[in-house]
Amino acid sequence: MAQFIEFVGNHWILSTLWVALVTALILHRSKTSGESVSAQQAVMLINRSDAVVVDIRDKKDFDAGHIVDAIHIPLAKLGTRVTEIEKHKAAPVIVACRLGQHSADAVKVLKSAGFTNVLRLAGGMTEWRAQSLPLVQK
Repeated sequence: MAQFIEFVGNHWILSTLWVALVTALILHRSKTSGESVSAQQAVMLINRSDAVVVDIRDKKDFDAGHIVDAIHIPLAKLGTRVTEIEKHKAAPVIVACRLGQHSADAVKVLKSAGFTNVLRLAGGMTEWRAQSLPLVQK
């Protein structure tokens, strides 16, 4: 710890730039990734506000278990298949992936397509399963 403090004291400009860069990266990521909702909040949105779930995982993962009435559009094809969910622009759209990491990219695509109420499922389908919420399996 003493060496760390000595390093920061000797290289205060470098340390300040590093902290500023990390802060800017975190702020940028939080602004562009969209708002996230927990699994319980997602259930309430689905039941009360007729939210639509867009599952962006691969077909194999989708078939292994997905949320009831989820629309399957893989992330790689989302930009070209966004017209399939155009009719749901007025409803909240919840984007689900495996761990909640790739859904930020999907949120960007949907927002650029004109969707205004797009949310990420925090923790993705892993969190959904961990809370023993219902899944449809093929």
